[in-house]
Amino acid sequence: MSTNVPQNQEDQEIDLSQIFKKIGVFFEGIATTIFKGILFIKNNILTFLLLFVIGFGLGFYLDCNHKSYESEIIVMPNFNSNDYLYSKINLLNSKIKENDTVFLKKLGFEDVNQINSVEIKPILDIYKFASSNVRNFELIKLMSEKGDLNKIVEANLTSKNYPFHAVNISTSSMITSEGLINPVLAYLNSSEYYSKIKTENRNNIEIKIKQSDLIINQIDGFLAAAQNNTRGTSNNLVYYNENSQLNNIIKTKDSLITGQGYQRIERINSDKVIKDVSIVTNLKNTKGINGKLKLILPLVLISLFLIFSIFIRFYKRQKVKFENNI
Repeated sequence: MSTNVPQNQEDQEIDLSQIFKKIGVFFEGIATTIFKGILFIKNNILTFLLLFVIGFGLGFYLDCNHKSYESEIIVMPNFNSNDYLYSKINLLNSKIKENDTVFLKKLGFEDVNQINSVEIKPILDIYKFASSNVRNFELIKLMSEKGDLNKIVEANLTSKNYPFHAVNISTSSMITSEGLINPVLAYLNSSEYYSKIKTENRNNIEIKIKQSDLIINQIDGFLAAAQNNTRGTSNNLVYYNENSQLNNIIKTKDSLITGQGYQRIERINSDKVIKDVSIVTNLKNTKGINGKLKLILPLVLISLFLIFSIFIRFYKRQKVKFENNI
């Protein structure tokens, strides 16, 4: 056994030396490749500079002449008109994609060739959706028990019914409210059916407010009469606190006033079928490659030159090997 130990040590030393040699060859190959790359850049420095200048100039020209702007209208569909809203936007966007200028000009759009797209997406607000009424809350509760809540929140069936939605308009030039925003809103509010629903709804709100005013005035008269009848007592506050009927009347008045507050807000929100809540226009679109071509094109041209050079070198080497084998 003692005679095998030196032999094993020698084998291990040979293996280690082979490994170190391979590592050395590997790093030497890397160094050679880097050096060749430096020489290649040095020999083609003028080509690289020329490609950079051409790419930068072309990219600058395209950035200046092919601008993109985003405008956003946050809307609130009233009277359960969510599906109507989405269908109208989808129709409008399809007409834009088809370049149906006759249809767009009839709507009052100016510079129809500058409109790239009109799209809509919901503003995700599951809390407002669930708290708007008991049915929505129970629906979310039931659906969350049967599946992933995140998927339910973003699902098309749920998201369509959120209270607020963003209409995104993409154009290739700056727009005006008169030339695009107002025609879009007029187009969305052009439904005869929903216009009738709006009229009746606002009439109902006015009736509710007037009836509430009438009842509140009657309550005030009743309370004033009750106060006059109890002026002879020594402790009016105790009397009112102990009188359950008067307490109920006061609570009813408070409820009516609270209800009137909601009705007045609803009257403001329901003056249109599709209510515009916020409008932001002419935001310069910097998404993707927009405005970045002056930096991207030089890199693209230089990369194509490198790929072409590597391919030519590879082709020449393979051609020499092929001819030598023949």
